[in-house]
Amino acid sequence: MKRMPLASASLLAIAISLAGCGDDRPTEPTQTAAQPAAASTTPAQPAVADESATKAVVAHYADMALAVFSDAHGGALELQKAIEALLAEPTEQTLAAAREAWIKARVPYMQSEVFRFGNPVVDEWEGQVNAWPLDEGLIDYVEGDYQHALGNPGATANIIANSEIRVGEDLIDASQITPELLASLNELGGSEANVASGYHAIEFLLWGQDLNGTEAGAGARPASDFSVGEGCTGGNCERRRAFLEAATRLLVSDLEEMVAQWQPEQENYRASLLAEPAENGLRKMFFGMGSLSLGELAGERMKVALEANSTEDEHDCFSDNTHNSHFYNGKGIRNVYLGEYLRRDGSLVKGPSLADLVTKADAKADQTLRSDLEQSEARLQALVDSAAAGQHFDQLIAADNEQGQQLVRDAIAALVQQTGSIEKAAAALGLSDLNPETADHEF
Repeated sequence: MKRMPLASASLLAIAISLAGCGDDRPTEPTQTAAQPAAASTTPAQPAVADESATKAVVAHYADMALAVFSDAHGGALELQKAIEALLAEPTEQTLAAAREAWIKARVPYMQSEVFRFGNPVVDEWEGQVNAWPLDEGLIDYVEGDYQHALGNPGATANIIANSEIRVGEDLIDASQITPELLASLNELGGSEANVASGYHAIEFLLWGQDLNGTEAGAGARPASDFSVGEGCTGGNCERRRAFLEAATRLLVSDLEEMVAQWQPEQENYRASLLAEPAENGLRKMFFGMGSLSLGELAGERMKVALEANSTEDEHDCFSDNTHNSHFYNGKGIRNVYLGEYLRRDGSLVKGPSLADLVTKADAKADQTLRSDLEQSEARLQALVDSAAAGQHFDQLIAADNEQGQQLVRDAIAALVQQTGSIEKAAAALGLSDLNPETADHEF
């Protein structure tokens, strides 16, 4: 997908207040991020802090990554237990418990996404774990006015109902639903909308389609879709059960793999990161913050859906959990700058931070960024409060909901402003060529 060139922070802030909803939008969000720009050959001023201080900051960044991914793995294990209970006894109560476990599992994972941009090992792995939006017709039965990605050869393949899947001249054996099969079906036929694994495939299986459009309500799949024998609804319950079990097992193993990449004193990505010049680590930290803030969260996850009034482009579209996912994405950005992360068990991971370095180099830049981080968190909290009051993200983006749309615009504007301050904080440390990822849309 084409990326717009990065404008200055001031131009972006002005443009967001002027931009209207247009028709020029991508059909599929991008799933990969560019890597940080190479360091300038001309020494930037002021210079980055001394090597020992920067090394300590980068080492703590790795510690935080380990803590966040470990918590995400722990949440996935609890989700797996809840799904095992659902499959053992499919009732509305066990289904509700599995849904609640999924929502809780998202809290640490969404705070991990700031590590995706700039760290190739995370970016290359992420597509199997959190790819979206997906054409749910690839996985199971669909109802209502099902709109799929144009030209997607797998849009109605319905893996659960079919033991063989034909894509062009190829016939795929899907008789045994395994984690390996699901992984192989991602981006089937070259379409990014074909997603068979990860959080959102599991979300669809637990909730089913959200047929409410921009009205209140999430997906309402009955627990009997997982029943065995005469109580089965939706057909093919045995294969649906197998799909849910395999997708959950794959999610757990994928997260376990990422935890291993950040363990200390091993030959892994953490070791290679810490072996690089510390300045490279700082660049990755700022790049991850800016790219998640602007291109991914403000752009792909919010502006795309707002421009088109499209619930299909809502991040957690089956569960109506989008407000929480956006909030915890924002929290992840703040975590990296302040060098702190609140774990699932209530303990606080805290250590040397970018904020420490920026304060010494340019106290004003630090205070501005801290203020902007607080502002963006408040604007994202407003989305959470709105959902608690009964208006979820899919309702806020409705074409006739001016007040709701303004809440989303305010959050986008805060994220855009925040990105400019992230760049200025990086520049205070001599990292003036940050170039965070941007979206295709004029802000």
